[in-house]
Amino acid sequence: MTSIDRLAEIMERLRGPQGCPWDREQTVASLRKYVIEETYEVVEAIDEKDWGKLREELGDLLLQVVFLSQLAKEAGQFNLDDVAAGISEKLVRRHPHVFGSAEANNVAEVWRRWEKIKEGERRAASNGASVPSRLDGVPRHLPALAKARLFADKAARAGFDWSSPEAIVDKVEEETAELRQAMATNSAAGPAEELGDLFFAAASLARRLGLDPEACAEQANRKFERRFREVERLVAERGAKLEDFDARGLDDLWRRAKELVPAR
Repeated sequence: MTSIDRLAEIMERLRGPQGCPWDREQTVASLRKYVIEETYEVVEAIDEKDWGKLREELGDLLLQVVFLSQLAKEAGQFNLDDVAAGISEKLVRRHPHVFGSAEANNVAEVWRRWEKIKEGERRAASNGASVPSRLDGVPRHLPALAKARLFADKAARAGFDWSSPEAIVDKVEEETAELRQAMATNSAAGPAEELGDLFFAAASLARRLGLDPEACAEQANRKFERRFREVERLVAERGAKLEDFDARGLDDLWRRAKELVPAR
């Protein structure tokens, strides 16, 4: 028995008549939040470059795959073996340059072939009911910045892209100006729309620079957290509270925190 087989057997027993009351009452819907939580814990382990933690968190994420597959098996839909078989078939189908006679000598050729294969899959899935889009398959619940990057990436593979990163910087500046104008008119919806356009342009710039906008934003969050905590420490050293300082005093504290806490 392989480790995966043993894990599947354990899950089946947990769901059985003499199993765990908690596991037995779970549903596909109730597991949704755990899938999200475990995914983010895997990402955290990757960011921390902690191999031991990554091994553990991947196990927790795998458990959700096994758990959901068991629920599907009980519903007569599919089982864990079907899941593994499906992804195996997809990998072989989408890599004809590895498992077939096709050739792909660089990453650009791989992407072009990948998109062509996926387009054929989308047309087959739609069965002529609708016009397939290159944007099909982007998860609706993906974080907004990650989704923006993926949208821009998919469009760019079809040639729908800015001519250079500098051109996207110009777009960022254009959207910033439009945001200022929307704010000046006191429009209820205007600022939200223009700010969204600014975020999308920034995510597109990140993609063009080979960066992950979510990772960039998280890096900024962590930097702000470290420096704000340093401001609080400086204030505490003086036996004061943040509320005791005016805007200029807070700005002085922030500059001092930036000197004490590096960007990385």
